[in-house]
Amino acid sequence: MRLTSKTALITGAGNGMGLAGAQLFAAEGANVLLTDVNEPALVAAVESIRNDGGSADYIVADASSEADNDAAVAAAIDRFGGLDIVWANAGIPQTFTSITDTTVEQFDRLMAINARGPWLAARSAKAALVERGGGSIVITASLSGLKARADLAGYQSSKGAAVMLTRSLSRELAPFNIRVNSVCPLAANTQMWGQFLGEGADIEAATAAATANVPLGRLTEASDVAYAALFLAGPESAFITGVNLPVDGGSLA
Repeated sequence: MRLTSKTALITGAGNGMGLAGAQLFAAEGANVLLTDVNEPALVAAVESIRNDGGSADYIVADASSEADNDAAVAAAIDRFGGLDIVWANAGIPQTFTSITDTTVEQFDRLMAINARGPWLAARSAKAALVERGGGSIVITASLSGLKARADLAGYQSSKGAAVMLTRSLSRELAPFNIRVNSVCPLAANTQMWGQFLGEGADIEAATAAATANVPLGRLTEASDVAYAALFLAGPESAFITGVNLPVDGGSLA
């Protein structure tokens, strides 16, 4: 198993890609600490992982909070003895909205979760990763951080920040043997897809339109992103850092 004896902290792990990652990392031998703002989802996720023989626990935490990020790292150390991997996955979407119809409050919230969140996760975790002799940080960015679209300026600004954060931290933390990479999914077949489209949207029609230009012919699945994150967190990527990896079925190409 790839992650035997490792401890991984995954934010936004109550559902979607984070949940798929928590289940996969645990199946690969990691102790996994899940965080989210949705406690019932965390309880169900941890129960599922433990029922499958995995090692997992949770703490309720807001990714945009400095204190909550510090508490999550402390919990990982307290419950599992250290920290080796951080997957800063928590994120929120934006429905397609023009810049003039996007409020300042909406923009600030996007930046708080999608950009400040991974910045805080890395900041809080650095000392713990150094204590273990190094480790891996994975950030959930987005294809929207690499490829522009109309009416998503707030969301794309936040994910573009996550892309550059990945590059910057990879240089800053390399002397400590801490690798930093991101996964950049295409629109994913999770509950967030419906949130992107907005209330009353024809999801079936929108999915058909979105996949029409995807060379591999479908949306991203949560498991696609989980396996990419596993690769970036694990030993096979030991000489890979500063990479923003598209998980997009060839869309960027």
